[in-house]
Amino acid sequence: MPTPGVDMLLAIDMGNTQTAMGLFDGDELVQSWRMPTDRSYTADEIHVRLMGFFKMYGLSLDTVDAIAFAGVVPQLSREWHAVADRIAADAIVIGPQTAAVTKLRAARPQAVGADRVANAVAAETFYGAPAIVVDFGTATNIDVIDEDGYYIGGAIAPGIRISMDALAARAAKLASVPLEAPEHAIGRDTEECIKVGAVVGAAAMAEGLVARMKRELGREDATVIATGGLASIVADSTDAFDIVDGQLTIKGICEIYRRMQKLGVKQGHKSSTPDVTAPQTFAKPIPQN
Repeated sequence: MPTPGVDMLLAIDMGNTQTAMGLFDGDELVQSWRMPTDRSYTADEIHVRLMGFFKMYGLSLDTVDAIAFAGVVPQLSREWHAVADRIAADAIVIGPQTAAVTKLRAARPQAVGADRVANAVAAETFYGAPAIVVDFGTATNIDVIDEDGYYIGGAIAPGIRISMDALAARAAKLASVPLEAPEHAIGRDTEECIKVGAVVGAAAMAEGLVARMKRELGREDATVIATGGLASIVADSTDAFDIVDGQLTIKGICEIYRRMQKLGVKQGHKSSTPDVTAPQTFAKPIPQN
């Protein structure tokens, strides 16, 4: 049962390949799901899928008071907003309208991906700063949070699945293999060689970039957090991560929503998002040399 007086929030992280969803009762993650990110989905299809997920765990979609989105697929954002309207839920998009409760020291704050903003907020809130988040999704994103809790930049590399799909497409004899951590760093057959290159290679890339970023930060003690759908697989091949938290992004989305509530979002009103402008301290560009 929902906690009286506390919004039930559905946090949505729309990636290019998968959409992660988390239902929060206050700050407690009640349940989470994943489904493919299909750009052809209509509001009807999304609504039916949601009802199925909720029914699977004996939950009611009618209990959702708000939906908060972080995503990179504009056409799906419109469909999700239509679903929010149908269930009479507030709809908040992580971006300019939430800038007042996030910390960015990027050269172009408005260009920072919403998922990276959510990762930075969650890393500081739950694990402290400085921190480095390695997010294994369609792309492998590395997000750096300085000692003051500001997102300052990072890196973007092709994701593991992209690399494997390209390998299978360009090399006919190298069929797609399951993504799992290999037993050896030296592959004993073709399938294991591919696993080494994909999974151990991703781990080695993360190790190298994280080490360089720590040196550049001047903080060897920065907490390193792995997240994303493939984080647990890569974590089996490296000791570079202090924490593996596959729900980090949706936790960050929830935290941003709760902060917005404190700025004046009223429960149960779709048009209640406050008209706020981020102060300069929340979107300070990195000084240019």
